Amino acid sequence: MSAAGPEHDLEQYRVELTGYCYRMLASPFDAEDAVQETFVNALRSIDRFDPARGDVRPWLYRIATNICIDTARGRQRRARAMDLAAPSRPGPDVGAPLPEYAWVLPIPDHRAVPSGDPADVALLRSSIRLAFVAALQRLPARQRAVLIFRDVLCWKADEVAHLLDTTTASVTSALQRARSTLASEPLGDAQPMDSTQQELLTRYCAAFERYDVEALVALLHEDATTSMPPYLWWLRGRADIRSSLLAGGDFCAGARLVPTIANGAPAFGQYLPTGPDGSLRPFALVVFTIVDATITETTTYLDPDRLFALFDLPPVLVTTD
Repeated sequence: MSAAGPEHDLEQYRVELTGYCYRMLASPFDAEDAVQETFVNALRSIDRFDPARGDVRPWLYRIATNICIDTARGRQRRARAMDLAAPSRPGPDVGAPLPEYAWVLPIPDHRAVPSGDPADVALLRSSIRLAFVAALQRLPARQRAVLIFRDVLCWKADEVAHLLDTTTASVTSALQRARSTLASEPLGDAQPMDSTQQELLTRYCAAFERYDVEALVALLHEDATTSMPPYLWWLRGRADIRSSLLAGGDFCAGARLVPTIANGAPAFGQYLPTGPDGSLRPFALVVFTIVDATITETTTYLDPDRLFALFDLPPVLVTTD
């Protein structure tokens, strides 16, 4: 450890460890707790760490993996609405909310993806996509860890075997089973948005802020989905989404959208004019999936207090118009 102290040395691993724990646990809050516990455990046993036996980085990942596996043990797996129920019908009834621990929650890219080579960053951003993280939760925890280490972090099989106290053959077998389970949700690469997609989002924001339903729907893929955690309610298809938006009346009139990035995808903090003196208050965090030149999915998270703070979004907007 350096003269600056062990805390300084460990801090350099925070972002990558948070990304790893997030993929394991599907919650940015659980991930941050797991990383903090990892650092506490590491500092408690730092005197017993022998640099001659290996680098500190895999040692930290070993601690984090054990914490994540223990955390996941006996828990309901986190999921998305489309993993839990059939599509809903348009209408005012969205049902009862599920508890926070039922949902895959979003994370800001900068908290989970360290800077580096653009190709590596693209892979890491793709591996925190909401759909991929939800798919990871279908795996047993040790299989989940194996797949993340091998296919996301690109560790060698013998390195993973050493970390998990198992054999290379066991790691290879677990990886094959995990890949088979996730075959319908390939990893791929998250590429930066091109100018066409940027323009698409600009048009969406303008249409949403003036609540032009027809213009909004025209930007959606024919089979687009929309969901609204913590409710099981979700819709598939432009026609049903249009009906739902029209049924909502002018509830979102006067809304403002503040851009951010979540899970390797564009996102917006949505504010509504519900505060005193015309101020706009946080309402939801909306995460988009864009394929080619259409929006294929929107996920609207109705937990603004915790999520807006996590994403460093302002707690209130004051407009002059």
